Amino acid sequence: MNRLLIRGGIVVDPSQGLEARRDLLIEEGRIAAVGENLNVPSAETWEADGLHILPGLVDLHVHFREPGQEHKETYATGSRSAALGGVTSVVPMANTNPIVEKQADLKFALYLAQDQAVVNVYPLAAATVGQKGEDLTEYADLKQNGAVALSDDGKPIMDSAVMRRILEYASMVGLPLFLHEEDMNLSARGCMNEGYWSTFLGLPGMSPAAEEVMIARDLILADETGGRIHIQHVSTARAVDLIRIGKQRGIQVTAEACPHHFTLTDEAVKGYRTHAKMNPPLRTEKDRLALIEGLKDGTIDAIATDHAPHTRHEKEQEFELAPFGIIGLETLFPLTYNNLVLTGALSLSDAVRKMTLEPARILGIDKGTLRPGADADIALVDLNLKRVYTEDEIQSKSKNSPSLAGSCRGGRSGQSVGGNIVMRDRKLLV
Repeated sequence: MNRLLIRGGIVVDPSQGLEARRDLLIEEGRIAAVGENLNVPSAETWEADGLHILPGLVDLHVHFREPGQEHKETYATGSRSAALGGVTSVVPMANTNPIVEKQADLKFALYLAQDQAVVNVYPLAAATVGQKGEDLTEYADLKQNGAVALSDDGKPIMDSAVMRRILEYASMVGLPLFLHEEDMNLSARGCMNEGYWSTFLGLPGMSPAAEEVMIARDLILADETGGRIHIQHVSTARAVDLIRIGKQRGIQVTAEACPHHFTLTDEAVKGYRTHAKMNPPLRTEKDRLALIEGLKDGTIDAIATDHAPHTRHEKEQEFELAPFGIIGLETLFPLTYNNLVLTGALSLSDAVRKMTLEPARILGIDKGTLRPGADADIALVDLNLKRVYTEDEIQSKSKNSPSLAGSCRGGRSGQSVGGNIVMRDRKLLV
């Protein structure tokens, strides 16, 4: 029997309310036991003294670009980036080429994942054909073939009648709808947050209202239809307020925030830094603080990266022409730990919950836990390890991160995916 005993680390598992020094035994790819001073002479031993043992992180929102844009990212490189970041499960968006909108597209995505990925992959499918916001895809068929959610991410669903119909049909098959909230009429031609810094830099701005009016509309439609919506990359204070009100009314809504939105503001664009260009854009300090408050009080359920790779030459264009998006898988945990835990905004257990148990709950998958019987998806982190983030260590094909040259505590030390060791002593083994 294949056994591994991880010994002497501090286990942090919100699903069990556990944050204490424990040993953890893995047998045949599953958690067999969590306890004190476990004695298993036949097991291989991994000494974890000084390390924290977490459930593998679950990222609800990544772009792996394959098929169609393999020059930016592939399942192989994207999943290695995830592994280096302590992420053991990812949800790639459907906006590839071709778009994941039919059974064949979904099966091909799953084939690529099985063939190349070193972490668990849970694909979602497009909500509308061609992500045009018009005709619905085949929801029951897509769910039967492995889709965990629906999303036209990258494009909002502008037609309210179509949105209502999507929610009605998605609720019939039990799939959540992941929403990129943006009124294109309000944000048209904008490339950063509308405010002081857009005026100072002479760049066209994107009104916060573009995000907020769509959230308000979709909360009303979700209330009317009983559909389940998940608001992606929340970025404004009013958006947080709207979601909070929606939850108080009993609407089936969940939400995610990205580390860049709760660590940076639109001032980061100063100097026309394209690594600070994403959609929704970086907002104001008031918005940043509101996101943290939303994470604290549970309005925002999960933390996700919106990992969006782009090539160097694309990001080296002038600001208005450069594409939206940054990478984020490898900085997910350290940015969250440094900006939310070390500041006292969240406890370590609460921060881990928002990167493990909560995203798994939103997806309806049995991940994000170290309970006996669960898959042995595990991340080992050294909270005292301080490192500088450099291009040399990035596993993604792309290097478009605003965190480059930044220093953070909370380096990853090891990782297991289904009992397979993919990283040990800070070195990837895959």
